[in-house]
Amino acid sequence: MQWSDTGIIISTRRHGETSVIVDLLTRGHGRHSGLVRGGRSKRQRPVLQLGNRVGADWKARLPEHLGMYILEPEKLRSALVMADAAKLIALQSVCVLAGQVAEREPHPGLFDATEIMIATLAGDEQWQSILVMWELGLLGELGFGLDLTSCAATGATDELVYVSPRSLRAVSRQAGEPYHDRLLPLPSFLLDSNVSEIGHTELKSGLKLTGYFLQKYFSEMKQQDLPEIRQRLHSYI
Repeated sequence: MQWSDTGIIISTRRHGETSVIVDLLTRGHGRHSGLVRGGRSKRQRPVLQLGNRVGADWKARLPEHLGMYILEPEKLRSALVMADAAKLIALQSVCVLAGQVAEREPHPGLFDATEIMIATLAGDEQWQSILVMWELGLLGELGFGLDLTSCAATGATDELVYVSPRSLRAVSRQAGEPYHDRLLPLPSFLLDSNVSEIGHTELKSGLKLTGYFLQKYFSEMKQQDLPEIRQRLHSYI
């Protein structure tokens, strides 16, 4: 059994004295693990860092086996975020959350979105709003997708300013006002991709929104809290 693909490193862990088990988010084979022999060597260590994109050749005797990876660097981006604490925590959070998708199930849309997310982190662009949109897309992949197209109560498409925690749908200003203390704010940049100026309050509202439903996913599906690295991210932004 053998295949080749492009992958993003989302986790690593030591195996024995010299090897490393690497978890990749690949475009065609989903989240997939494999053993890298000599992964702790000086030559391999810079390659096997979170967020780096690699060319991967995987081989195993049977499909269900862990298998062996041979990885070749394509884009080494982890070093570009190391000097910025907020970016580093965001990268770690993205990798941890991306690891929640089912193993060996293709998620090409998530791979492409993660590639954009990490490239944005490694650049000079405003990455916080992209992070919120990435988390929104991840929720859809995990089965907790939000419907922000129309009001859950009236069907209206104007003045959508809330999200219902129960229905995962948008709510208009008029319909939601009597219950505003039980609803989540819906930042406008999630409805209009052409918004150029995104304020600090909007970014915090976006992270609160996606964080709420990520916590809902973890508590209902994993019976655990939202990973600590994602909880820390909110305070850094």
